[in-house]
Amino acid sequence: MTIDHYPVVIIGAGPARLTAAHQLDKGGVQSIILEKADKVGGISRTETYKGYRFDIGGHRFFTKVDEVQVIWNEILGDDFIQVPRLSRIYYDGKFYDYPLSLFKTLRNLGIIRSALVLISYLKAKGNKYLKRYLKISSEIETFEDWVIDCFGEKLYQIFFKTYTEKVWGIPCNQIRADWAAQRIQNMSLMRAVLNALFGGQNAKSLIKTFDYPSLGPGMMWERCQEILESKGSKTHLNTTVNRIQREGRQIKSIEVQQGEHIWQITGEHFISSMPITMLLHKLEPLPPLPVLEAARGLKYRDFLIVSLVVNRKHLFPDNWLYIHSPEFKVGRIQNFKNWSPAMVPDPSKTCLGMEYFCTQGDELWDMSDQKLIELATQEISTLNLVVKAADVEDGVVIRQQKAYPVYDSEYRQHLQVIQEYLETFENLQTVGRNGMHRYNNQDHSMLTALLAAKNILGEHHDLWDVNTERSYHEELTIRRNSKKQAST
Repeated sequence: MTIDHYPVVIIGAGPARLTAAHQLDKGGVQSIILEKADKVGGISRTETYKGYRFDIGGHRFFTKVDEVQVIWNEILGDDFIQVPRLSRIYYDGKFYDYPLSLFKTLRNLGIIRSALVLISYLKAKGNKYLKRYLKISSEIETFEDWVIDCFGEKLYQIFFKTYTEKVWGIPCNQIRADWAAQRIQNMSLMRAVLNALFGGQNAKSLIKTFDYPSLGPGMMWERCQEILESKGSKTHLNTTVNRIQREGRQIKSIEVQQGEHIWQITGEHFISSMPITMLLHKLEPLPPLPVLEAARGLKYRDFLIVSLVVNRKHLFPDNWLYIHSPEFKVGRIQNFKNWSPAMVPDPSKTCLGMEYFCTQGDELWDMSDQKLIELATQEISTLNLVVKAADVEDGVVIRQQKAYPVYDSEYRQHLQVIQEYLETFENLQTVGRNGMHRYNNQDHSMLTALLAAKNILGEHHDLWDVNTERSYHEELTIRRNSKKQAST
């Protein structure tokens, strides 16, 4: 068996892994990148069908992490376009602006329902203040409790429950509050009303514009691959990691396969962003039984997109729509022409991405491509979007495994066991969404990889302690293993 040696071996070619390779290259260290898929970018890749380009979900390029912004600019430069952000919620046959437009929301809800929303909100706040006054401890553990505490039960039922359960496939009272705190932190009904009245924007995810590569997010990572390969860091696509050999606290080598060719790669350092459940089961010898049991306890949510070519020049103005109504299976609809006109080769047509959240083996995942295209066509023509079934002239289906790490009631204890085990390795770091089982945005996944590369170059960062919430604000604080604190 052939044996190759590289200073750094990187498993996976998504944003995190390529960022690590990019940072290492700037430090004069070459690496080899191994990717199971046929293209780089991971879930941030851009797929192409008959010249139509589309994301695996929409990927905005927005960050307040300066180092990440620098990397984006270094790689893509002038190929960014500035895109105005527009999205709405569809619920009960009507569209609601998101962020909330006060008067349109009241008009859609009607007087009675609006009054019930307000009463529910005041009740939730009253209960909260009463418990605080009586010094009654009430730890918020579930997504349902967290949202009701912020918005009240009525608004939770209308704008959070159905969509969230579509995404995760489990009841909201089985989802940890961690996910809500990470994804929709700093929101409340009062802030939403103030934003609607005075134009403020306090919630961390509600930006007005964002950068976007003119040919989709995959353009960024394809360009990064070209830069790295021009400097000697190789990328092997369609390459599977069969096993990872370890001795004590050291990773020694990995066995990889490309077609019929099998070879071995040794290295001084290893960075992985493959799902940690998969990583642990590829180790030889296997980890202790409690670690494997913890790995089996972690769950993922899968995803598929039905990309429809619609024979209409203009449809709705949004970048994307959230479909909260439970009678529809579709969760989100992307209008890729509104992300970048260059995503659609024929300006007289539109390309829509009908996004469905599912789990491998369920009805949606196992449905044939033709049936999924028929389902998506039927749903888009039923929604109040002025699209007829006859307008849909073509379609394609892309399935994405392990798109979202699930924050169920047991994930935290399982992840703690795995984290403590992985931290015993001296030359292995895990990065990115699946490498750390965290529902990170692209910029935070890149940040973990950036710090992993800096560790190899001689610094000392705890990747598990990166402050995810602050990565969306002016200040990002990263705790170092040393006494020094770094902030950007």
